Amino acid sequence: MLLRDKVALITGASTGIGAAAARLFAAEGASVVLAARSSDKITALAAEIGGVAVVCDVSSDEDCAQAVSVAVERFGRLDVAFNNAGVGPDGVVLTDSTAWDATLSVNLTGVAQCMRHEIRAMVSSGGGAIVNNASTAAFFGTAFASAYSAAKHGVIGLTKTAASEYGRSGIRVNAVSPGVVETPQTEPWFSIPGERERAATWNALKRLASPIEVAEAALWLLSDRASFVTGAVLAVDGGYTAIAPGVG
Repeated sequence: MLLRDKVALITGASTGIGAAAARLFAAEGASVVLAARSSDKITALAAEIGGVAVVCDVSSDEDCAQAVSVAVERFGRLDVAFNNAGVGPDGVVLTDSTAWDATLSVNLTGVAQCMRHEIRAMVSSGGGAIVNNASTAAFFGTAFASAYSAAKHGVIGLTKTAASEYGRSGIRVNAVSPGVVETPQTEPWFSIPGERERAATWNALKRLASPIEVAEAALWLLSDRASFVTGAVLAVDGGYTAIAPGVG
C-alpha cells in the first residue's frame, strides 16, 4: 500500500481524474480529504471511500486554506497533495480579460494558492510530497486555448520553482502532464462525430487515457517509491509528446 498511513488532499476530487485518485489513494492506505466545488458529489464519494469532504473553489485563497486546515485538524498533519482542480481550454484566441481571468484563477493561481498552504503544513510536520496536474498543453503553443496553455506552462514553472525552494525542507514537488483523457470535461468534445477517434490517433498508443491511468502516475510520484524524484514533469500522454508533428 503505497500511501499507508498518509494524509492526502485532492482538489477537483468530484469527477474524472480527481475522483479516480480519491478511490485509488484510499485503496492504497491514505486518509483522504476531497476538495471540490460540487458538494453533493464529493460528499457521496467521501462516504464511499471513508474520506472527508470539503467544499472548495481553488480560485479562493480562503477556500484553499480551509481545505488544508480541515486535513490538519482532522488528521494532525498533511503528507501528500494532488492539486488536480482545473477548467478546460477556453476555445478562443487571445482571450478577453474575463475569460483569461476565469481560466488562470483556477488553473494557475488556484494551484499556487493550494501549494502555499500545503507547503506551510508540510514544513510544520517535517516534509511531504505534492503533485500538480499540468497538461501536454504546457509543452506547446495550443491554438484556441491561449489562457489554458499559458496557465499550464505556469504550473510547470511553479512546480520546478517550489521543488528547488523546499527540497531542503523535505518536500518533493512534481507534476503530471496528461494527454487526452476520457472525463466528463471532454465529453462535449467527444459528442462531435469522429472527434474521439481523431484524438486517439495523436499519440503513439493510438487510444485515449482513462482517469485511473493519470491517478496511478500521481500516486507513484507521491509515494516513497519516488523518494529521489522532485522537480520532474511526467508526461502521461501515450507518447503524444514523443511524436514529431505529422509523424506516426
